[in-house]
Amino acid sequence: MNPLDPILREALERVTVLIVTYNSAHCVEALATGLAGVPHVIVVDNASTDDTCAQVQALLPAARRVVMPANKGYGVANNAGLAVVRTDYALLLNPDCLIDAGQIAALVQQAQGWPDATLVVPQLTDASGSLQVNYSWPRGHWTPKTEAATGPANVGYACAAVMLVHMANVSRIGHFDPLFFLYYEDEDLCLRVFKARGQILVLPDIRITHLSRGSVKGAQPWRAEYWRGYHHAQSKILFVWKHEGPEEASRLRVRVLLTSALNVLARVVLLSPKHLARAWGRFQGLRVLNADEVAAARRDAR
Repeated sequence: MNPLDPILREALERVTVLIVTYNSAHCVEALATGLAGVPHVIVVDNASTDDTCAQVQALLPAARRVVMPANKGYGVANNAGLAVVRTDYALLLNPDCLIDAGQIAALVQQAQGWPDATLVVPQLTDASGSLQVNYSWPRGHWTPKTEAATGPANVGYACAAVMLVHMANVSRIGHFDPLFFLYYEDEDLCLRVFKARGQILVLPDIRITHLSRGSVKGAQPWRAEYWRGYHHAQSKILFVWKHEGPEEASRLRVRVLLTSALNVLARVVLLSPKHLARAWGRFQGLRVLNADEVAAARRDAR
């Protein structure tokens, strides 16, 4: 991108890049390189225990920093950042995504041609350039039988790893529900947009690399895998509890608890420590889950 191009500069002035970090120090250097020339950046740190905050201060000194007093989850941290956004758009960006100012400007420019869109996403790819599945229809509706989008397309769900939020339009829907600590918070937001007949737009000609599950790094990787499994399993049930009711959530919990127990046994036999940690996390998350109590605690403590 030519940093002197007034059209691109104007597009960048309309967007705030919002990044939630948690033990993401290893991602900050690449983020700082990619965000060079971007005037509005907010970094919300979710009580990291590594040197993420120091790295952000050193490499992204112009960014606005919001430090959460405790890790209350991805959605709550994003909500804290969205509360202080003053531009037309906010770009939610996972720390493990490789992006530059030109791609951000292009996303905003194209989004301006779709003023009714509430959420806008690019096509995500992995490090090799292969397409990731980062959009679909809402779960439980129907499964499309087509290939990836070849032009702008309205969908029912889009992954929030890279998601442009039209602030005026999302204000009519609301931000992330603190019910979801990690996982399914974007699916819940998209379903609310979908039910309100809002637009969720995919712009497949803009491609951005997402190094999936690369945003958290710590001294105990198996512990991270455990909590991934724990929160994914709980959020799956909580999503059904919210949108389909307690009885359906209870039935699903029993079914998934049984399959999770079998999965733990299989991982013990196959001697896969990473997968065993994640499987044990799923089992434990389901075993202790009480949806009513979790909902009351998280929504009261937001």
